[in-house]
Amino acid sequence: MFSGIVEEAGKVVAIREEQDNIHITVKCSFTHELRVDQSVSHNGVCLTVVEIEGDTYTVTAIRETLERSNLGLLQVGGRVNLERSMLMNGRLDGHIVQGHVDQTARCLAVNEAGGSWYYSFGYEVEPEMARLGYITVEKGSVCVNGVSLTVCNSQADGFEVAIIPYTFEHTNFSDLSPGSVVNIEFDIVGKYIAKLSALKD
Repeated sequence: MFSGIVEEAGKVVAIREEQDNIHITVKCSFTHELRVDQSVSHNGVCLTVVEIEGDTYTVTAIRETLERSNLGLLQVGGRVNLERSMLMNGRLDGHIVQGHVDQTARCLAVNEAGGSWYYSFGYEVEPEMARLGYITVEKGSVCVNGVSLTVCNSQADGFEVAIIPYTFEHTNFSDLSPGSVVNIEFDIVGKYIAKLSALKD
């Protein structure tokens, strides 16, 4: 379980394919604090540390993960948003994030707004999934590339988020431009509410 508060944008130093899977090696400042079998969120995707060597660690993404996320688009030298799992005695600064990406979205526009930025995203909508809560709502929460954000201008097939300078500088949002593919995880609370409402029908 995560909060959507990214700790840092790590650098991808190696990518190795093995059958349908890829092994991603990342360099970050807290590698020395990790252990094998620990969960780390990568652009919002919960992956397990399988190897640690020096200041780098490796995780494995399987076919299901690659089909549902943007991890297959990562390149050596690129940056990936990282967050370790929540401590149960800590504050929940973002919102409840599972690290189970629902689908990808595409960046449609980036607009600078006097020191902050508005990012617009669009995504494919499946009516049945939308009925079960795979949607955004105005002022609700959404996780984009592992970042907990507040929705503005919610649409049936897209939404906007406002990015403050700190987030812009400390995540890979500064690398995004129109056409970039991002991971999105819809709010788990909304999914449960929608599911319970559907059961009453």
